[in-house]
Amino acid sequence: MRVFTSPLRAGLLAGLALAALGALQTPAQAQRVVPKLGTLCPLGYVDTLNGKCSTLGLMTYTVKPTNGQACPEGWMNVGGGYCRQK
Repeated sequence: MRVFTSPLRAGLLAGLALAALGALQTPAQAQRVVPKLGTLCPLGYVDTLNGKCSTLGLMTYTVKPTNGQACPEGWMNVGGGYCRQK
């Protein structure tokens, strides 16, 4: 039996694979530029209009994606789908 995959479905599957790999990341490190996960950037970041959010070099925060979960102890929700280390 042959299975045909549309380009849209292939893209969705690739995105899910990347999300699964993102959940297995090493501990979060300080970032000046993070990917824009939703419509807003995290608190302290500015939308650079290229799909990324930046602190413009002024600060360095340690952030990690929330992945739809509550932030762990010692972290606070800063919006934009991110938690920031307190």
